[in-house]
Amino acid sequence: MNARDGHAPPAASRPQLIADTALRLLAERGMRGLTHRAVDEAAGLPQGSTSNLARTRAALLEAAVGRLAEREAAVLIPDELPRPARGLPSEAGAGAGIGAGAASGAEAGPAAGDAGVPALAEALALALHRYLTRHRELLLARYELALEATRRPALREVYDRAGRAFREPMVAMLAAAGSAAPERHALSVVAWCDGVLFSCTAGQFHAAVPTRAALRASCAELLAGMLPGAGASRGGSGVAGE
Repeated sequence: MNARDGHAPPAASRPQLIADTALRLLAERGMRGLTHRAVDEAAGLPQGSTSNLARTRAALLEAAVGRLAEREAAVLIPDELPRPARGLPSEAGAGAGIGAGAASGAEAGPAAGDAGVPALAEALALALHRYLTRHRELLLARYELALEATRRPALREVYDRAGRAFREPMVAMLAAAGSAAPERHALSVVAWCDGVLFSCTAGQFHAAVPTRAALRASCAELLAGMLPGAGASRGGSGVAGE
């Protein structure tokens, strides 16, 4: 299985295995279910293995945040991200946990040469749909870690630093697409994406996943109030599927 299948990719190292297992336990059992012993047992490792890597609970949580950022970066690859006319660095990711990583041909996003709002709306819709259909475990783990970060200043710093790797490229993309206030608009786009993900995972709309077309239409409507020449993209409605 790979990251697109909603499961952790084969662990290349013990630290990855431990961090992946910590994320799975957070999603399955919540913060109280995450202990060094539980990680050892779930990962099939000798007792004490997790403690050897992350001696404290804080260190284990920080390792989980770092691995979460790596795996969330596997939702989109750079070639699926739009490159507006003014130029966007090809390695930049999208925002709010929407990043870059391995892609599948069956769900190809906008071509690398595409420019403008339709391409941005398509990329965001693709990422959101992949999260909701294949990466629910990562979303649940992220919510657990985000709440815990409000109580742990050191974890807050790590969590925020990881988030900047996604937020800052979003600002750059919006600026390149013509936003007159890219920082403010990035906040709106990131908040909208986070709201959709939460509502469709743990909120009032958890029972039905919006189609990619519906997500694309909603995103285009949001961007229409921010960017020049947004226009209407292909619409759609319904649940589950393309």
